[in-house]
Amino acid sequence: MLITHLHHFSHSHSHSHSLSSSSSSFTPHPPLSQQLPRWSFFEIDGMAAGKSGSFRMMEPLKQPSKKSRRDRSRGKSSGRSSRDEAMEQQIWKNLPEDLFEPVIARLPITTFFRFRSVCHRWNSLLTSESFSQHCAQVPQANPWFYTVTHEHANSGAMYDPSMKKWYHPTISTLPSDVIVLPVASAGGLVCFLDIYRQNFYVCNPLTQSLKEIPARSVRVGARAAVGMTLNGNPTGASYKILLVGCDGEYELYDSVTNSWSHPENMPADIKLPLSLNFRSQAISIDSTLYFMHSDPEGIVSYDVANGVWTQYIIPAPLHLTDHTLAECDGRILLVGLLTKNAATCICIWELQKMTFLWKEVDRMPNVWCLDFYGKHVRMTCLGNKGLLMLSLRSRQMNQLVTYNIASRDWVKVPGCMVPHGRKRQWIAHGTSFHPCLTAMA
Repeated sequence: MLITHLHHFSHSHSHSHSLSSSSSSFTPHPPLSQQLPRWSFFEIDGMAAGKSGSFRMMEPLKQPSKKSRRDRSRGKSSGRSSRDEAMEQQIWKNLPEDLFEPVIARLPITTFFRFRSVCHRWNSLLTSESFSQHCAQVPQANPWFYTVTHEHANSGAMYDPSMKKWYHPTISTLPSDVIVLPVASAGGLVCFLDIYRQNFYVCNPLTQSLKEIPARSVRVGARAAVGMTLNGNPTGASYKILLVGCDGEYELYDSVTNSWSHPENMPADIKLPLSLNFRSQAISIDSTLYFMHSDPEGIVSYDVANGVWTQYIIPAPLHLTDHTLAECDGRILLVGLLTKNAATCICIWELQKMTFLWKEVDRMPNVWCLDFYGKHVRMTCLGNKGLLMLSLRSRQMNQLVTYNIASRDWVKVPGCMVPHGRKRQWIAHGTSFHPCLTAMA
C-alpha cells in the first residue's frame, strides 16, 4: 500500500524531482533494534469483521525463519535475485524526502501505528507541523465511535465503520480511580466527564494525548449539557468547551487560555428552564453549538465567536421518543423513534430553513422495523456527525446500527465482543470523532 502511494506521488513530482538525481536524498536509518526499545510503541491489533481487537504493545522482534524449499522455489520462479533487491535499495535511498509526509498522511489510520515503530523520525511525525498540514489536506473519512460498555466502565470500545472492526483501547494516561463518560467531541478529540469528581478531560483516543481541564467553581449536575467546537482546522487546533445548565447558567473553557470564563446568564428572551442532559449531545456547525431542549420544544444555540444566544421554538413530530440532534454538511437533523400502537420505526427529519419545521427525509427499512413490533424499544444515538450509530435495546434485543445521512445507507454493526472471549458487550454511552493522528489535547 505504501509503495502504491509513493508510486502515485513520484509521478506527480516527475517534473521537479528525479529519483536518480535528486538534490536531497533519504538516508536509511540504522536497524530498528539499534534505535528503539522493542516494546516502545503501540500497535493496533486488527481482526476480522465482527471480532474484537485491542491496542497492544508490540511483540519482541523475531529472527527471520529459514525458508522452505517451496518458498525458495517461488523466489526463483519470480526472477528476483539479491542483485534486484540491492537495486531497489538504491532506488529507495534516493527517494525525495518531501514525498514521505504527504504519502504517510494518506495511509489508513491503523497502518500508521505500525509505521511509528520504524524509526524515531517517523514516530516524531505526530508533533510535526508540516505533517499536520499534510493531514489537513486529506479529506476526512467516516468518523469513528468511542463508546463505553456496561461491563468495563473505564475501558472504551472503539469502532471503525470503514473496516467494521472494534478495538479496545485503554487510556493509560487517565487516573485509574476515575469513571469517565464521553460527552462531546471536536475533530480528533473527545471530551470526557468524571461522573463522580465532575472533572473534565480531553483526549485523542488514538495517540492517548490527554489533558485534564482545570476545575470549575460550580458543579455540573445531572440536568446540564456539554458542547465542544474547534477554533480552527481539525488538526492541532485550539478548542472550546461549553457547559450549559437548565437554569440558564453557563461556563466556557478556552484551550488557549486554559481557563473557564463565567459570562452572565442567558438573555431574558430565552425561555427557562431548559430541559437538557448529557445524552442529548450538542452539534457543532462552524462556530455555533446547538442543543436540543424540551418544554418548550426546540433548539437553543450559542455562537462561541460572538457570544450570541438564540432560541428556536420548534414542535417535535408526534409520537416521537428518544430523539436527538444530528448534522451533516451544515444541515440540522433530528433522529428518533416513532411509535404508534405496537409499531416502532426509526425516522430522520431535517430542519427546514424557511419554515423552521421538521420534515421527514428518511426512515429505517420496513423489514428491519418488524424486529421492533410489539417490543418496548429504547434508542441512544452514539454519534451525530454525518454517520450515526444507533443503539437499540429491549429485553429481547441488543442491536447496533449505523446510518449514513448522505448516502442514506443503513448498516448493522457487528457485535462488540469481550477481548479474547465470546460474550457480547452492552454499549452504554458514546460519541463520534474524526480520527486524527496530529490532534493534540
